Amino acid sequence: MTAGLLNALRDALGEGAVLTDPDVTEGYAGDMMPLVPRGRPLAVVLPADTAQVQACVRACAEAGTPLVPRGAGSGLTGAANAVDGCVVLVTTRMNRILELDADNRLAVVQPGVVNLDLRKAAARHGLFYPPDPSSLDWCTLGGNLATNAGGLCCGKYGVTADAVLGLEVVLADGALLRTGRRTVKGVAGYDLTRLFVGSEGTLGVITGATLALKPLPAAPGTLIASFDAVEKAGDGVIRVVREGIVPSLMEIMDATSLRASAAYLDTDLGGAGQQALLLCQSDSGGAAADRELAAMERLCQEAGATFTHTTRDPAEGDLLLRARRVSLTALEAQGAVMTEDVAVPRTRIAELIAGCEKIGAAAGLTVAVVGHAGDGNMHPTVLYDRASPDEFRRAGEAFDAILALGLSLGGTVTGEHGIGKLKQEWLERELGPVSMRVHRQLKAALDPGNLFNPGAVFSPDASTPAEADHGTP
Repeated sequence: MTAGLLNALRDALGEGAVLTDPDVTEGYAGDMMPLVPRGRPLAVVLPADTAQVQACVRACAEAGTPLVPRGAGSGLTGAANAVDGCVVLVTTRMNRILELDADNRLAVVQPGVVNLDLRKAAARHGLFYPPDPSSLDWCTLGGNLATNAGGLCCGKYGVTADAVLGLEVVLADGALLRTGRRTVKGVAGYDLTRLFVGSEGTLGVITGATLALKPLPAAPGTLIASFDAVEKAGDGVIRVVREGIVPSLMEIMDATSLRASAAYLDTDLGGAGQQALLLCQSDSGGAAADRELAAMERLCQEAGATFTHTTRDPAEGDLLLRARRVSLTALEAQGAVMTEDVAVPRTRIAELIAGCEKIGAAAGLTVAVVGHAGDGNMHPTVLYDRASPDEFRRAGEAFDAILALGLSLGGTVTGEHGIGKLKQEWLERELGPVSMRVHRQLKAALDPGNLFNPGAVFSPDASTPAEADHGTP
């Protein structure tokens, strides 16, 4: 059966697009999350078009071999991790922008297009593709669609799903489903587009997308505000929201992440006693941006900011924002990291940050927090020694404690990274049995043989709920 499947794949894609050398396939077996075990794939395939994806799906279905879709591998939940004996289907060769219609403000893309490449192409037409994950310079749109990725500007522009008009999806029987529309409005039938966005490769393989573009905003003006207490920074966020201002970006950094970025950049990011930093931007342009920046500065000062600074110079703004953009890299320079993804009501951000500090202290580890204050999506990051199994275990326990904290604050266990093969137990805790029954019914209807990405998001069998498995370092 194995030889027959490999021959069928080679016939459909060509010898060079079917990889079986274990040393090569290992590089496609997992994403960026160390907590999730990864299996050994039978093969890695790199289709060049939709027809080849359909051929791969049909061959795997006939052989009864699991198929795991994968983009660039920038995910942080093990959503694209291989299972033993599977075929990993990598969409990075499908990297063409098929259409960019400036008059209707839309783009038609293949899943292997890099996020930043679409942004640059849209900008040449005076347009803007808003979703901006931190890995936008190498993550692909197919992965963004599969996980419903977010980014720094979600508070104003929304996540990936908010930019999707329609999809092209290969189903478990190899049929090609087209969802959605090209029009601004359209409500015909069930919203199948939203069903597949964020489904993490468990319902089908996304082979194309029609994406909505926006007019290119003005160059942003930037505000930074330093606080001597996290609670004051949280109050600053609440005041901005209550005022009705919608900044194009509002980020928060705690003292630990600030120190890491300062060391990494070899610069001073604030004086002694600084416990939190807010970075806000307005892309409204002109007098409107001036008013928004002045109002946000006043509100931060009223909340107790010890220092504020605004600039309309884009270059200076980029320099100020760089501390936030390099924060994860700066933390990685200090050791191995586990990056979390919880979202809480914006009024509970300060409580989450304070709680993460306590969790870190209890585990004997450092926990740094940065996040998108504009929408409450926080990224606590646990630092540990990769060579120490005990620290790895404690880091996993801290990771789970942060998820529990997020839920206790009225939040969700993922704001933009997804569930993957990491958070199945937590999904069930958050959604409850009725919602999970509906999830399983949808999966069974669209993928009755459990062909696509088995073990991701949830266990198909409700009698055997997924349990956290932190694997080995």
